[in-house]
Amino acid sequence: MLTFPVTSSILSKTHLAQFLQKSYGLLPTTTCKLLKAGVNHSYLVTDGSTKAIFRLYSLNWRTEVEINEELKLLTLLNQNGIPVSYPLTDVQGRYIQTLNAPEGTRFGVLFSFAQGEKLLTFSADLHYKLGQIMARFHQLTHNLTQNRVTYTPQRLLVDSLAQLPLFLSPETDEMKFMLETQQYLLREFAGIDTTKTRRGTVHLDIWFDNLNIDRDEQITLFDFDFCGNGMLCLDLAYYILQIHSTEADVNEFRQKKDSFLAGYESITALSDEEKRLLPMLGLSVYFFYLGVQMQRFDDWSNTFLNELYLTRFINLRIKRWADFNELNAKR
Repeated sequence: MLTFPVTSSILSKTHLAQFLQKSYGLLPTTTCKLLKAGVNHSYLVTDGSTKAIFRLYSLNWRTEVEINEELKLLTLLNQNGIPVSYPLTDVQGRYIQTLNAPEGTRFGVLFSFAQGEKLLTFSADLHYKLGQIMARFHQLTHNLTQNRVTYTPQRLLVDSLAQLPLFLSPETDEMKFMLETQQYLLREFAGIDTTKTRRGTVHLDIWFDNLNIDRDEQITLFDFDFCGNGMLCLDLAYYILQIHSTEADVNEFRQKKDSFLAGYESITALSDEEKRLLPMLGLSVYFFYLGVQMQRFDDWSNTFLNELYLTRFINLRIKRWADFNELNAKR
């Protein structure tokens, strides 16, 4: 009987637990539980009373060099007191595991467990604290360059829409809006005063789904899978956009946004140019992540990505943010 090749697989949690027991010197009773089969696959590892997270990168999603750059960043942040989920070494002192999956070689990393839970909304005081954490993070990564992706206008706005015609009819109002807005944002990028914007290493994905908050209101950041090079204010822009997406009340949104920015500026000042750019940069990151969803259709997003989803996402997320900030694509 012919054995068919595969493009993606979910590894057995039982056999993965055995692999981790041997690789990390864990207890024979250590268990593994699949948490999410998303862009990458995440497993909860329970070793007695100790928990950790094993991330199994999807095939060809990140090179070993790119993963090493991510881990170097996390080690730097952890060593300087930034609350992050950091990589753990195995019994041989290695961070990266190589696994021979059915589809090919996949890489895996064991990370420390972020205590607490994900909260959809939280207090203005916690947004202030998060602003301080982000500012301290940026102090360490200002002018730091990684051997990873650089978030240019091409990467954020052009490459991201390359596959949109495969999923959305060119005649729809949503497609016309996306193309008009893309051109508007490209013009805005061309007008940025780069002498007044800081550059360095960014996380690019700080939002409620990538941070845990414990009972003592301690925040831990995780999932640096999209870290790379770019304007530091990209992180602020995306975070503020996410506050807007979770706060239905405009006054509540503004209070929490202002608290976040106040926390950030209690550590590091923002230039007027950086503040001006926040709405359009947030919109640009939305374009980027829509592109990721389309890029990963075959092995992730096919359970939700269709024309109806895109219509709703564009109208209720992208266009709503553009309208709220009066980002006029036709001017």
